[in-house]
Amino acid sequence: MKHLIVTLFLIIVPLLGVTAKKKEMRENDKLMVVWTSGDRDVALKVCFMYTNAAKKMKWFDDVYLVVWGPSAKLLAEDKELQEKIKMMQDIGVVVEACVNCADMYGVADDLRKMNIDVKGMGKPLTERLKKDWKQLNF
Repeated sequence: MKHLIVTLFLIIVPLLGVTAKKKEMRENDKLMVVWTSGDRDVALKVCFMYTNAAKKMKWFDDVYLVVWGPSAKLLAEDKELQEKIKMMQDIGVVVEACVNCADMYGVADDLRKMNIDVKGMGKPLTERLKKDWKQLNF
């Protein structure tokens, strides 16, 4: 009986470690892309291309795009960028925008009409960084 218990212990304990590692890997499978650039080419040819692929190709379970600063104004004025944002939202990319930035540019309502969550971003950004989300900045 003692031999059986030791054998089970030697089998179960390593399995628990594997389960914990898999859970940890899944918890860290989150990407936050912070888009600050007012440059249209950066949006289309780098930021949006990678953000879309990261979700579509399932490189990350959770993909968030944070619209911050000059990107808010650019997005509010550019129909093609708006279409790309809609396509990303349709595949599950969560799009958020900094309310202070959007207010500075006078575009908060425009962004809300695009189903973008316009809110204070300091706290969510800080919490994600502390939880080891992967982060890209454009």
